[in-house]
Amino acid sequence: MKKQISEQNIKLIQAAQLTKQASRSYQQGNYSKAILQTKEALEIRKNILGNEHIDVAVSLNHLATLYNAQGNYSEVEILLKQAIELYKKNLGEQHPYVATPLNNLALLYNAQGKYYQAESGFKEALAISKKNRGEEHIDVATALNNLALLYNGQKRYTQAEPLFKQSLEIRKKLQGEGDIEVATALNNLGLLYNYQRRYSEAESLFKQALELSRKLLGEENHYVAGSLNNLGTLYNEQRQFTEAEPFYQKALVIYQKILGEKHPYLIQTFSNLATLYNNQDKYPEAETFYQQAIELSKELLGENHPNTKKIMQHYLSMKYRMS
Repeated sequence: MKKQISEQNIKLIQAAQLTKQASRSYQQGNYSKAILQTKEALEIRKNILGNEHIDVAVSLNHLATLYNAQGNYSEVEILLKQAIELYKKNLGEQHPYVATPLNNLALLYNAQGKYYQAESGFKEALAISKKNRGEEHIDVATALNNLALLYNGQKRYTQAEPLFKQSLEIRKKLQGEGDIEVATALNNLGLLYNYQRRYSEAESLFKQALELSRKLLGEENHYVAGSLNNLGTLYNEQRQFTEAEPFYQKALVIYQKILGEKHPYLIQTFSNLATLYNNQDKYPEAETFYQQAIELSKELLGENHPNTKKIMQHYLSMKYRMS
């Protein structure tokens, strides 16, 4: 009996190690490997703990995150609904842990354009977090940010802005002015202003985020690269092409150095550079970057992923203008 328990514990430790390995694979952009590792961890937990254990719900949520990155939305919805059901069954309808898969399901609906379901999910997650954590908690800041992202995507800017600001202030108060998540919040608010063509305000926030990211993490990390990309887009949209290009190029160099040549972050940077050159009627350069973006997106995300289709549409539109 003791031997059996010992073997089971070893297998559960293996499941935990697989989950950590999957997280590393995900950060490296190797989604297929991460999915295999997470599936193996999930099966171990099901076999030893049963299908309704809370650790099974955790693995289901992790697996859903990975499928979401690949654009496999039908699988994501099934997994997240299973995870939510298990969390509620094990912990209760209003437990703070329920907010995580609710947020993730709402993010899925937002990506699919199912805005009513997304808004409902975000609001439910926010209410649960506020009830359990109080008005000023990191979970509340996350829920506010997600709801703001939804409104921002729908051009409901007057509703998005106060939520972004609340999220930012909570993070500053709880995590301090010098936390990397504050840099992310600054970038998000900057993106809102950029969409509204409030360029000077957006530029100030992007530069603050860039300076903070450099101060905390150095020059070569994806936070710095993200801020560089945002500044490049800001200048590109104002047709300040000579200012935009070096920001995009620096972002690309950082991503390639720290993540390699096969990471999803490169897709958007290739696409950004293609758009920049397309806007200047530099079609050969634009075509090169569109092709790189499309090829990598097909390889990492699949031909049917929304990002792949969007980049392909932009590329074909350029080819039509060239003909």
